[in-house]
Amino acid sequence: MTPESIKGRRLVGLFLLGFVLFNYPIISLFNIEAELFGIPILYQYCFGAWLLVIVLIRYVTRNHE
Repeated sequence: MTPESIKGRRLVGLFLLGFVLFNYPIISLFNIEAELFGIPILYQYCFGAWLLVIVLIRYVTRNHE
């Protein structure tokens, strides 16, 4: 397999991970009436998962020179 095809497969995997992280059953686990540092848990989860996906995409797409 070429490095480009491996990168493509990893990006598809990250898309599926993002799809699962932002799908209803997982989101509903964090939809509770609680706060951490004054911020609702649901908001923290959404932004944390978003940041995780962005960091992983950056890691997959960077040049390894």
